[in-house]
Amino acid sequence: MQKALTLFWQHGYEPTSLSQLKEAMGGISPTSFYAAFGSKEELFKEVLSLYRSAEGRVTDVLHDESLDPRQSIETCLRQSARMQTDSSHPPGCLIVVAATNCGPSNDNIVQALRKERQKNHTAIAAQIRRAASTGDLPASTDLDALTATFNSFLVGLSTAARDGATAAELDGAVDQIMQIWGAPGHAS
Repeated sequence: MQKALTLFWQHGYEPTSLSQLKEAMGGISPTSFYAAFGSKEELFKEVLSLYRSAEGRVTDVLHDESLDPRQSIETCLRQSARMQTDSSHPPGCLIVVAATNCGPSNDNIVQALRKERQKNHTAIAAQIRRAASTGDLPASTDLDALTATFNSFLVGLSTAARDGATAAELDGAVDQIMQIWGAPGHAS
């Protein structure tokens, strides 16, 4: 599974061939592959679950209400930047990169990954609404625009990592984006 995860992460869903998958998984036969996974799509769903339980957990902090909302979002961004630049696996985020080059015949994969990204968007929005309700953000804050800003930045980390940005560079970028919010505990 880990080898399949690496292939999908490195090349994307559609460009990763069944031949590559079978070879990476120990040269299993087509019969064994289909008996074990049913299809490439079913294997990908298992890989996605594996990813979410490991590297993909960096966004789980968005659901942590024991942290103040700003800290939750900042921690997510910093963890994500570190994970996406970690040299022990392909750069970027599987949930962002795996379907960027899928054609219409794989729209179900595109939609499944969009749904995963939407969960992060929804969690960021919830943290921002929570901050607004406690006065940690000015009443004049456009909550939807702020949500879109942080979500776009989170998704954009993947492209930056794939383009060779370092963890230090992305950490500095997180410093900059968090200035939008202002200092911890102070609405800007």
